Amino acid sequence: MTYPLPSPDQPLKIGTRGSPLALWQAHETRRSLMAALNLPNEAFEIVIIKVTGDQILDKPLKEIGGKGLFTREIEEALLAGGIDIAVHSMKDMPTLQPEGLVLDCYLPREDVRDGFVSPQHGGLADLPQGAVVGSSSLRRRAQLALKRPDLKLVEFRGNVQTRMKKLDDGVAVATFLAMAGLNRLGMAHVARAAIAPEEMLPAVAQGAIGIERRIADARVEWMLSQIHDGPTGLRLAAERNFLLRLDGSCETPIAGLALLDGETLWLRGEILRPDGSESITGERRGLASDGAAMGRDLAEELLGRAPEGFFSWH
Repeated sequence: MTYPLPSPDQPLKIGTRGSPLALWQAHETRRSLMAALNLPNEAFEIVIIKVTGDQILDKPLKEIGGKGLFTREIEEALLAGGIDIAVHSMKDMPTLQPEGLVLDCYLPREDVRDGFVSPQHGGLADLPQGAVVGSSSLRRRAQLALKRPDLKLVEFRGNVQTRMKKLDDGVAVATFLAMAGLNRLGMAHVARAAIAPEEMLPAVAQGAIGIERRIADARVEWMLSQIHDGPTGLRLAAERNFLLRLDGSCETPIAGLALLDGETLWLRGEILRPDGSESITGERRGLASDGAAMGRDLAEELLGRAPEGFFSWH
């Protein structure tokens, strides 16, 4: 079946947050669709939607509602027909979508590593005793507390530019930013070092861009199938099913990473106590096509090894 293509008169509307990184991701989605469908720039319209998570920057995410704060208003616009697709950073996405929506298109994944950012220090090992480190990520904070319990960890929210200004203002001497975002913004030089996953396992789906659509929209489903990156989809199936079984939210420190080698998938996972006093890790290797089941199985193992109250705040 052939579907009518977007045109300057009837453009495909791409919904996104308004941060520089979110806009880069929306423009990259447009570039990918233009190339795949041989369409002009004007056949697509980028629609900026204000989300709660970008407007409340002085409170931790867990106090104001968690991951959905970066997606709710965009998904409401998608369901209402105000936009045709929504572009998201996958590490911000809840594991379940609202009824009527689906996430089954991913662009090729970027660097998954965390970047160490500091005006004065070259790496985590160089930080002096008791140094102040800023991060809004419970995962990063728990991993840091496990490695360096002497550090003082402070809340550090906002986009890349906001966090860089906080460093310049002396709120903290170091922070961590995803290398994927820095690379996309042409700011890779900002990171003093990229931290190997063996040292600091990244967030589930870090570095991946996902494109959400209405389940019933067959035309958009066909268009997105032209730009979907299969290997990224296989990796995220394992990681997001791992997270789903753990009921991952912004209140639970969870890390996970799947790597592909031909038909084989290697999944590593980690859960931590929120205060960083304990970490439980595990891994699975198997067929990439079994990734979703591997993710659930690994989550079951880690939950089985975790004592009661593992995710509770002391």
